[in-house]
Amino acid sequence: MSNMELLFNGWYIILLSFLTAYLLGSINTAVIVTGIATKGKKDIREMGSGNAGFTNVLRSVGKVPAILTIVFDLLKSVIAVIIGGILFSIVFTGSRDLNGIVVIGKYLCGFFCILGHSYPLYFRFKGGKGIVSAAGMMLVADWRVFLIILATFLIVFIFSKIISLASITSACLFPVYTFIMTFFIDYLNFDYTVSYVVLCTLSAFLIGLFVVIKHSSNIKRLINGEEKKITAKK
Repeated sequence: MSNMELLFNGWYIILLSFLTAYLLGSINTAVIVTGIATKGKKDIREMGSGNAGFTNVLRSVGKVPAILTIVFDLLKSVIAVIIGGILFSIVFTGSRDLNGIVVIGKYLCGFFCILGHSYPLYFRFKGGKGIVSAAGMMLVADWRVFLIILATFLIVFIFSKIISLASITSACLFPVYTFIMTFFIDYLNFDYTVSYVVLCTLSAFLIGLFVVIKHSSNIKRLINGEEKKITAKK
């Protein structure tokens, strides 16, 4: 059967993969950890910048809660993407483009996990900006891009001490790195199609754009020279 026929026969499994990724993403660790750390007295969305992410947890609650936030946000994204890859492989079993399709499925499920993190069903659709969730998606979908993005993030952060600047820079370069890896390595050297390159790059562009848009307030502060450098509660 063709890929379109396989997709038609297994559309409900694809839908299930997206729903699972969104629901996992909706488990917002920053909100949960802050609630536990403050014994239910405070909501991270009403503290500091109001963002339900690890940076605000670091500034407003402390290092240990921030570390827990990073670990579990990364873990939920990894699990969502792995499940998505498995479900896509089930739907497209027998396709000659199976490997490429599974990678594309991982990108798509990663996007839905990020969407859940930013607009969590369980927490009134007010969440974080998706940086750590995006990192988890990269780690599973393409570890090569993950390592380059991680290096980019660390270099920018070390010199600026501003997490938002490092995050925005990484988000902007995500589709660039993805294109380089999928075209110059996968397409030119292995049995991958042009559509694989296009869809992976497009997925990376959309995820990067989403992250940049979520950082619009940070961008304004960066332009005005008002963005704070990282500081943390002990």
